[in-house]
Amino acid sequence: MTALILDIITTAAILFAVAAGLLIILGVLKIVNFAHGGFLTIGGYSGLVVTQLGWNPWLAYPAAAIAGVVLGAVVERFIIRPLYDRPLDAILATWGLGIIIGQLITIIFGREIQFVQTPIAGAASVLGETYSLYRLFLILAAALVAGGIAALFNATRLGLEARAVIMNEPLARGLGINSGHVRFVTFCIGAGLASLAGALITPLSSVDPNMGVPWLVNAFMLVLVSSVSLVSLATAALTLGGAQVLVSTYISPVIGGLTIVVLAALLLRVRPAGFGNG
Repeated sequence: MTALILDIITTAAILFAVAAGLLIILGVLKIVNFAHGGFLTIGGYSGLVVTQLGWNPWLAYPAAAIAGVVLGAVVERFIIRPLYDRPLDAILATWGLGIIIGQLITIIFGREIQFVQTPIAGAASVLGETYSLYRLFLILAAALVAGGIAALFNATRLGLEARAVIMNEPLARGLGINSGHVRFVTFCIGAGLASLAGALITPLSSVDPNMGVPWLVNAFMLVLVSSVSLVSLATAALTLGGAQVLVSTYISPVIGGLTIVVLAALLLRVRPAGFGNG
């Protein structure tokens, strides 16, 4: 039972970290970044490059975050910015970008599945149960991501301006806030978080050019039911992620893989506001 509870908590932590970047981009830019899976993949391959170079595996995380921010800056400037007034076109553009990223990675690294070095090996005893140290570390990592985002949006000028843009962008511009700058920085941060999440999840499985696709689907559904709220996102990750673990454990891993999508769709049908207020 202890292992099952830990599986639920760590799965929720992973899902939260994966969806956080998508959430803040949707909240500020009002655009669903379907290249999110591509940025996750970039993060995974950043970890692979660190492993292949023989560097300290902890360097995978800053390397992934930097790669995401740099690529995010280029994407926002040349692809997303001209499409802010055409949200449907922006969605299609990010979807196409995700496909392009996957193809470029295939050309550079090949199609084969590869593995990265984990910075934390071994297991620890938790209430008499032996459990992976790395999965326990992911709980801390998700908490740091949540705390960093909360601090950014509640204790900085950028956060104040971002909240103003979220609530009423025309009024924010009238008050002298550069909404274009806010959008640019927000997209870069969201892309960096996505790549960081990709680096965090790869030691648990493997790296391949399509690794971001299943994570994108689950992240998208979690964001839909969270009403652009970090607290609601954490609730959704814990509730739906927990359901996924239970179904995978007691019924079938295949059905478990569909649990988040199915439950999120049912929740939105019954309660359009999802886990948010309303």
